[in-house]
Amino acid sequence: MSNYLSNKSFKDFEDIPHMDIFQRAKSHAEYLDFLKSSGYMNYRLLVTSGCGPEVTLAADGPIKKGQYVSFVCNDYLGFTQHPEIKRAAMAGIEKYGTGAGASPLIGGYLDYHQELEDKLSDFFKRPRGSSIAYTTGYTSNSASLQCLLKKDDIAIVDMAVHASVYEGIQGTTIKRFLHNNLDALERILTNVKDKYRTKMVIVDGVYSQDGDIAPLKDILTLTHQHGGILLVDDAHGIGVIGDTGRGALEYFEVMDQVDIITGTFSKTFSNVGGYVIADPVLISYLQFQSRQYAFSAAATPAIAGVSRAIDLLDEEPHWQKKLWENIAYYRKGLKDLGLDIGTSASAIIPVKIGDVQKNCEAGKLLLECGIYTNPIMYPAVSLKDSRIRMSLMATHTQEHLDKALNAFDYVNKKLNIAKSME
Repeated sequence: MSNYLSNKSFKDFEDIPHMDIFQRAKSHAEYLDFLKSSGYMNYRLLVTSGCGPEVTLAADGPIKKGQYVSFVCNDYLGFTQHPEIKRAAMAGIEKYGTGAGASPLIGGYLDYHQELEDKLSDFFKRPRGSSIAYTTGYTSNSASLQCLLKKDDIAIVDMAVHASVYEGIQGTTIKRFLHNNLDALERILTNVKDKYRTKMVIVDGVYSQDGDIAPLKDILTLTHQHGGILLVDDAHGIGVIGDTGRGALEYFEVMDQVDIITGTFSKTFSNVGGYVIADPVLISYLQFQSRQYAFSAAATPAIAGVSRAIDLLDEEPHWQKKLWENIAYYRKGLKDLGLDIGTSASAIIPVKIGDVQKNCEAGKLLLECGIYTNPIMYPAVSLKDSRIRMSLMATHTQEHLDKALNAFDYVNKKLNIAKSME
């Protein structure tokens, strides 16, 4: 049983032939039991403290109760614990209550929603009316793309874009190009010329698994030369990349040229929700035609914390500076150990291991050393590209980073993960 299940991934349980939903669920439960009994269950671990550079895990099977240095949170600037952001969220609840009570179109659009959207427009240096806020970052992609792209249109996507993008483009024609490969993108754009109403190229600013950056200036030029429009999901770039934290678009000086920007509040902005930035006419269209927006309850008053977080990016730039000091220190430490961190150029740092079994063992050993990370395997990455994925925070101390580096040194001596990547 163990050998059989050790070759599986979560993808194998999506649609098992000749099994109904309960049989599939039972088979999936057996796989979860295998992961837990093997010490490989680094997923849905129960955290009993807030998001931060250290978290407290509850005891569960082989997991011991206690504090762990955490690299699983995308709270890059540590804003979930910023006292001013907490106060703004609590003030929103005190004034408006705990919920909006309705969808935005039928009574749930309150002035704190408008204030947030205005701040987003200002932040991206667009005119007021250029933003729409969704209740999740996932739906800011999936819902807006479902609304905008139909069967006579085409989505041309980098193969490494987020799952929310793939969900959003199911109703249109899809062409994928090799990750960050400009030649492949140009071939597709040339081949589809004059064949579709709307040609939308979709990329990330910073990619969530490798932490690398899209060559946005070149992608934008190619897209516009071939009559396409460009959508950039910069969820992992905002607050991290660019002189003032305005992401990969600021880094490449294309903020005023990209047609559509999407992002999330769940990372730098320390809340939950997402947004789309575009021409006000397009935003107005989404407000009435995007089903998940029109028929979902609007964001709670706690979203007022995001408005304060947006201000703090400009008021307290030292958080971004400290984040990059941590990134530089940790990257050097991992490289000095001979570990493969790929092409990371952001706060997302993978240690690429490749072998699935070694990757699982590495995650297990790191937990035993008090380091909480995410072992990433297929289908999130290709079968031979398993890795330990980590997110750096401005609030990590050098002691946190040194503890993790010592743990990786121990793991490497046990599993020889550096040599496996030669």
